[in-house]
Amino acid sequence: MDGGRKDVDAEEDPDRLRGHPASEVDGVDEDEKAPRRSRRVASLDVFRGLTVALMILVDGAGGEWPVIGHAPWNGCNLADFVMPFFLFIVGMAIPLSLKRIPDRGRAVRRVVIRTLKLLFWGILLQGGYSHAPDELTYGVDMKHIRWCGILQRIALAYLVVAVLEIVTKNAKVQDQASSGFSIFRMYFSQWIVACFILVIYLSLVYGIYVPDWEFRVSDAKNPNYGKVLTVTCGTRGNLDPPCNAVGYIDRQLLGINHMYHKPAWRRHRACTDDSPHEGPPKTDAPAWCAAPFEPEGILSSLSAVLSTIVGVHYGHVLVHMKRHTDRLKQWFIMGISLLALGLILHFSHAIPLNKQLYTSSYICVTAGAAGIVFCLFYFLVDVLNLRHPLSPLQWVGMNAMLVYVMAAAGIFEGFLNGWYYETTNNTLVYWVRKHVFVRVWHSTRVGILLDVLFTQILFWAVVSGLLHRARLYWKL
Repeated sequence: MDGGRKDVDAEEDPDRLRGHPASEVDGVDEDEKAPRRSRRVASLDVFRGLTVALMILVDGAGGEWPVIGHAPWNGCNLADFVMPFFLFIVGMAIPLSLKRIPDRGRAVRRVVIRTLKLLFWGILLQGGYSHAPDELTYGVDMKHIRWCGILQRIALAYLVVAVLEIVTKNAKVQDQASSGFSIFRMYFSQWIVACFILVIYLSLVYGIYVPDWEFRVSDAKNPNYGKVLTVTCGTRGNLDPPCNAVGYIDRQLLGINHMYHKPAWRRHRACTDDSPHEGPPKTDAPAWCAAPFEPEGILSSLSAVLSTIVGVHYGHVLVHMKRHTDRLKQWFIMGISLLALGLILHFSHAIPLNKQLYTSSYICVTAGAAGIVFCLFYFLVDVLNLRHPLSPLQWVGMNAMLVYVMAAAGIFEGFLNGWYYETTNNTLVYWVRKHVFVRVWHSTRVGILLDVLFTQILFWAVVSGLLHRARLYWKL
């Protein structure tokens, strides 16, 4: 937690540092001789705050509301937009952050340090060390530590794309105005790298031979607990749960013990009669239903870098284009185009939408949706200046790391659960959920949804607002 102004150079609107037309539209009449005063891109904070709020919502209520939880395999529910939105936001902030660091060595050091911090927090929170909020224990067997996770994927994408931006940017064009598609030409080398990543991903996904494999069932609730089961594959180019190349590469490089042991596919209709809800396994469920799978694995994380590159392009538009209408036109056209391309790929059965595999159609749909949502916030917040109604989201966005750790990762709730009466199920958290929400509304589903909205999202929005007033922020 840092006092004073946050590291604002990460998300400055460059037009607010100069006397460009966009500043005039905002009602800012700046004297070029006056000291520069940086202002954050408020719409980007609002978008980040919305994404953090969505993560809290889907983690807390997704079990009762499958439509907002992760799709068991193919498809795209509300939860499946969260990760790409984060990566898009990270990408968009990169040109704004690195623009004000002309020294490449200093920029690389900053990127590497932030990457290491993200990796540390990711492994600590999702590697198995923290058991919050439900279990009042901590610690992880290193034989079963999970190396991948949300922050680890963000760290990888940030490292790759930020270094790419540092290496490829040309100081002569940093302050150069642009229009139309000339921005693509300015950063043509970045799109070449993006195409190279896409080719590698598609070549491996459709070209690697996946042999039969086996695993030991680790879920104590499964009737086959402790048994070694065999999954029959012997194929290549398969995108089904058991025999895809994404899972095969993770099993070979990470080791099956270091993968996620509660994948969303357990809610697949082939695995449980309660699908899309969680439920007991079918008696004739295929062996792979009880197997681990890493949704933030190696090959899928390589593909996820493309979501960040799309975000970088939106950041370049903000840097180089001076008028709101030009920016919005460029962003909206690209967002609609990506969304349409992704839907065509999915509904033509060419490439299905799949978050677990991070398929090309999934990248297009989610990146396009992110671009459209950001356009909406930019128009409302930065053009029409309607900031007050969206202030709670902006506050959360400015302290996103704090809210993620305390709310989404369950650390604060775990702390509260540590103060119980007689039994560990008799805590303030459980009492409020049961008596204030579930019993009042006579519905577990509605009660849990309202509990998440009020005691987590709204609560942390208020806390973030108070911290904002005190100018206290957690930065990496």
